[in-house]
Amino acid sequence: MTNVKEHYDNHLADFYSWMIGDFDKGKNSFKDFCNNNGIKPFKTYNAIDLGAGNGIQSISLAEIGFKVKAIDFNAKLLSEFKYRIERLPIELINDDIRNVKTFVDSSVDLIVCCGDTISHLETFEQLDKLLRDCFDLLEVNGQLLLSIRDYTIALSDTQRFIHVKSDENRILTCIIEYYADKIKVTDLLYEKKNGIWSQKISSYDKLRIRIDVMLKEVEKIGFSMVKNENINGMIHLILKKL
Repeated sequence: MTNVKEHYDNHLADFYSWMIGDFDKGKNSFKDFCNNNGIKPFKTYNAIDLGAGNGIQSISLAEIGFKVKAIDFNAKLLSEFKYRIERLPIELINDDIRNVKTFVDSSVDLIVCCGDTISHLETFEQLDKLLRDCFDLLEVNGQLLLSIRDYTIALSDTQRFIHVKSDENRILTCIIEYYADKIKVTDLLYEKKNGIWSQKISSYDKLRIRIDVMLKEVEKIGFSMVKNENINGMIHLILKKL
């Protein structure tokens, strides 16, 4: 089993954009979410995208009017991202999201961490520190937007085998195993090249985040809840620093 960065570097990054699907559709969907929830620049015009990937959230935010620092540890995804920036005010940072304070020298209006990225941290101590770092970096009335999966209830038997996506050349299945504070995720990809199918497998650990525990933690840090919504199995939280 590899760690999260190795999993992305050696496996997932090669087909991540295919897995995510149409870029413009994803970008417009996120932009609509922001507009519908009043997410916009209000003071510094600065935003941070933690785990920016191929840029869906960052480009949406830049088009809304933010100046964005986009942080991700995978160089391949950032390389894809780079060609979409054009003249948008986005700075790409190839580093670990845990080092966010290293790259920010002033407060920000908004921080986003989407796609269950926050569960990629190794320990709950790291999760607590990152949330506190986000709180420190935000302006008063600034917001933290998280999208995460709730792993409170364990899937069982064949439910643990999740069909993610397929076409005539690829089939991606995700297999989940549950432990007390972790889940093990295995991405199983079948890929056809020149008429021949091959199998590629990689596993990594994620934090088993329970939403009720998460909500108590962010309240303890000082965040106020603005929104808690389940969209297609993903919990979207909008938290405000008062």
